[in-house]
Amino acid sequence: MQKFLVGGAVRDQLLGITSSDRDWVVVGTTPEQMLAAGFRQVGADFPVFLHPESQEEYALARTERKSGKGYTGFICDFSPQVTLEEDLRRRDLTINAMALDESGTLIDPFKGQADLQNRQLRHVSEAFVEDPLRVLRVARFAARFASSGFQVAPETLRLMQQIAESGELASLTAERIWLETSKALRESQPAIYFEVMHETRSLREVMPELDRLFEVYPNHRPHSSAAEFSLQRLTASSVAGHSVDIRFAALVHLLGMENSGAGQSTNNIETGANTIRQLCNRLKTPKSTRELATLVCRYQEPITDALTLSPEQVLTIFDGCDLWRKPARFAEILQTCEALCNAGARSFYSRTFLEAAAQSCRDLKIQPLVESGLKGLELKSRIRSRRLEIIAERRRSAPKV
Repeated sequence: MQKFLVGGAVRDQLLGITSSDRDWVVVGTTPEQMLAAGFRQVGADFPVFLHPESQEEYALARTERKSGKGYTGFICDFSPQVTLEEDLRRRDLTINAMALDESGTLIDPFKGQADLQNRQLRHVSEAFVEDPLRVLRVARFAARFASSGFQVAPETLRLMQQIAESGELASLTAERIWLETSKALRESQPAIYFEVMHETRSLREVMPELDRLFEVYPNHRPHSSAAEFSLQRLTASSVAGHSVDIRFAALVHLLGMENSGAGQSTNNIETGANTIRQLCNRLKTPKSTRELATLVCRYQEPITDALTLSPEQVLTIFDGCDLWRKPARFAEILQTCEALCNAGARSFYSRTFLEAAAQSCRDLKIQPLVESGLKGLELKSRIRSRRLEIIAERRRSAPKV
């Protein structure tokens, strides 16, 4: 049995990055021998085993032969005769197709180390086009390593475009698209993921709603796409260290932008909320992702201008955002709005006021009102009146802007 450290762990080690994800390839053995050595099999599609002590993954060296459409249409051969180089050849990028043997010697048949030095994300072989999932993976790697100067090699971009034009992306499941996209949203420069997807004509295949933003123009900058603004706000959210839900909400908040001719456009909030809901339903995003993005689309403008609103209008925001049952989500809405303001060089003066008013409204004691004999619609009306009074009081004490 020969074992080799492979993939991302080798790449990260050469880049000087600490990696906790260590994968191994085993050459010259069988599943039966792995089980006899104490490994536990976990792979369903092909043999992957967990080390009895370290719990790291050990996969038998394998080759793949295209047998159908999509990223699952492959026949795998994991016989003991499969060599390490054959296993590395099936990988996506050269920087992920290196290995270290047990003595620490680098095995690099596809010049991945040179591509690391040249900051290139390059495909290993022409077999790259057989797996449509690689389009999303390469775009994600571009987002991860953009800060280190990495770019996708031109010939790899052409193959990604070829995959998009082949219709193979349609074979990807919604769950897999969202998994790769949510991982990309966590990267240091997530905007790069969407830019690469657009450049390779892949975004229009998997997220056409977002792709259309590259062609729609906001009123105040008729020569800039709405995508530019959305990606700036995604970047601001990323820099602030926000969650995936907040980053996604910052990205999609302009989906209601409609082209009205002559380089002008209007923001249709209802259209945007419906479009976001449709996109999220198709990608099968978590419910929390969909709800936050929809609420930000609906309320980010009045929230940003809350210091100019009446107490009734502010209370409408609180009710619409379901502050009473989900205060943590309202805090996420405010964080998103702040990222949107920061990216637009706009001060979010109303945040302190809204936080104070929201907390005071939630601190309102209901029990004394009940004990006074109020109930039903009368109780509901009194609670509303008290909340309006609290908001008005907080507004009077808020700084003048």
